[in-house]
Amino acid sequence: MQAHVMEKGLGGTFSPSHLISDRRIAAALGLGFTSGIPFLLVYGTQSAWLSEAGVPIGTLGLLSELTLAYKFKFVWAPFLDRYDDPVFSRWLGRRRGWILVSQIAVMLALAGIAFGDPGHWLAWTVAFSLALGFAGATQDVVIDGWRITVASPERQALLSSWAEIGWRVGTFAAGAGALYLADAFDWRAAYLCMAAAMTPGLIAAFVAPEPESDLTASHEHPGFVETVWAPIRELVTRLGPMAVPILLLVAGFRMPGYVSSAMAMPVFKSLHYSNADIATVTKLFGFWVALGGTFLAAYVVPRIGMMASLFVGTVFGSASHLSLAYLAAHGGHGGEAFWTFAAAVSIDNFAYAFASIFLITFMSRLASTEHAASQYALLTSLCALPGSLLAGASGFAIERLGFEWFFVATSLIGVPVAVLAWYVWRTPEGRPIPAA
Repeated sequence: MQAHVMEKGLGGTFSPSHLISDRRIAAALGLGFTSGIPFLLVYGTQSAWLSEAGVPIGTLGLLSELTLAYKFKFVWAPFLDRYDDPVFSRWLGRRRGWILVSQIAVMLALAGIAFGDPGHWLAWTVAFSLALGFAGATQDVVIDGWRITVASPERQALLSSWAEIGWRVGTFAAGAGALYLADAFDWRAAYLCMAAAMTPGLIAAFVAPEPESDLTASHEHPGFVETVWAPIRELVTRLGPMAVPILLLVAGFRMPGYVSSAMAMPVFKSLHYSNADIATVTKLFGFWVALGGTFLAAYVVPRIGMMASLFVGTVFGSASHLSLAYLAAHGGHGGEAFWTFAAAVSIDNFAYAFASIFLITFMSRLASTEHAASQYALLTSLCALPGSLLAGASGFAIERLGFEWFFVATSLIGVPVAVLAWYVWRTPEGRPIPAA
């Protein structure tokens, strides 16, 4: 799903009748919703609370690393494919059992953060945020595994599309909803409400049909090294000589976006926009703007090709950060400043969604059927990890450069990535190798 990054590609026909005739669709919608809740609450939305609590800007940058679990989920993803959870799997099956465990863990971690006070005891908030990141990343892996195994290949596009709708609504709740609640009440109430908002996912875990693969799941477990290494070995072998440039392209594609997004909330707060204004622009406007970018990308890919789309997405996605540089230089109070804020953030949101769909489609084509969940987790981790590590120093970069030149610099990061995208595009072997 996001960070986070969204799972699988678009496709399929949307029809309300599907929700009634196929309970997998309703389950995917509910599970997608709960998948969208944790990620922003680990750091994105939470950074507004941390800023209000007076956490120094350098420390804020370091705290963006709280989302590292989402980048390393490929390490334990293969074990979730092969092992049952100790409590629920005997009744619900392997996939749904792990889904329920991860959802309960997310709710407990959200409640733990709610009762913290980052202004006076930051360690408490950090500990429960790390727990939330691990639980949320695990939830993403097991929901993706359920979706891949519960439907035939021809139904995957439809199921993924409904899950994406749920995910977008979930991120809207964790973004705009949490910010509005924090303004109306306080941050404790906001986080407790987000914990309660996980309830539809708990219901969906019971409504979801059990995948047939769970009924015949093997209880023979290879060693630790083989479990982790098998999906990596298959992917690298299949990609052959182009493995290194293709994987470097995946790793660098969203790097500018990860570095930039770590300082988005701090720049908004430095310009004294209220939580309500931020929620309205980034989530209320942003929800529809991002949908527009998603649908435009889905229209573009079949018309100009996968590799050309990746090149366009790299250039557009990186260049959009110049809108945030403009905002940093010219934002502030007043009606005109609000619309400057809205325009800058809308450009950035549109470009992010537009470029992300290209990457999602590309990674989906790279993942094999046999190792779908593990390889997709590996690719999304590879996509997120370099940018996340670089984002850890973003606060210190702000101290030296200021917000304006920082966002100019994040745009320039995209230049070598665009060159790499061009190289892979123009090399015949760079076309995605059909997954086994």
